[in-house]
Amino acid sequence: MAEKLVLLHILPSPFAAKVRIGLAEKGVEYESFEEDLSNKSQLLLTVNPIYKQIPVLIHNGIPISDSSIILEYIDEVWTENSHIFPSDPYLRANARFWVDYISKNIFERSRDFVVKSTGETQEAEKKELVKRYKVLEGELGNKTYFGGESFEAVDMALIPFSGWFLSYEKTGLNIKDECPKIVEWAERCLKRESVSKSLAPPQLIYEVLMNVRKQYFQDK
Repeated sequence: MAEKLVLLHILPSPFAAKVRIGLAEKGVEYESFEEDLSNKSQLLLTVNPIYKQIPVLIHNGIPISDSSIILEYIDEVWTENSHIFPSDPYLRANARFWVDYISKNIFERSRDFVVKSTGETQEAEKKELVKRYKVLEGELGNKTYFGGESFEAVDMALIPFSGWFLSYEKTGLNIKDECPKIVEWAERCLKRESVSKSLAPPQLIYEVLMNVRKQYFQDK
């Protein structure tokens, strides 16, 4: 019986993009189902009843949620092509740490800087965001990718945020000036077809973020 794979996602989400990149790296075909988060489908509410969030990967009727967990699932189920997480236990644990760091620090600080702040608070958020990227620059060092010569999970987790660089710039942060190694790394990643075809256009991300920002301040 043929495998059935469905991904519930939205194009601008960095977490969904992480999963799309992982699937592309593995060469796994899937059915794409784009959600409307203002009117969530019954399917999403059924397969992720606790958090009701995307992305969700449905494999032969079985749902897997949380983008990082989905990446590990993809890596363990489709073993024929390139690996996503290192096979060495220590390196694998280290990769999990940085994937979690990105989810908690880069996403939240980016959101707070671009969407949720103004004036002096926004300047403070900018400094905090740059600090987080500087930490990642230190981890990257002089390596081609975070996985050394291999494009792996940490790269997949961070590269979707390159789509936010335009939004950073329009909000007063030139990431190339502040974190040139991160921008150089991003440029290398974007040459990969699995990445370039999986990311939303930066202008679209900016427009979505501005709409979210407008709604956020209207609701305050």
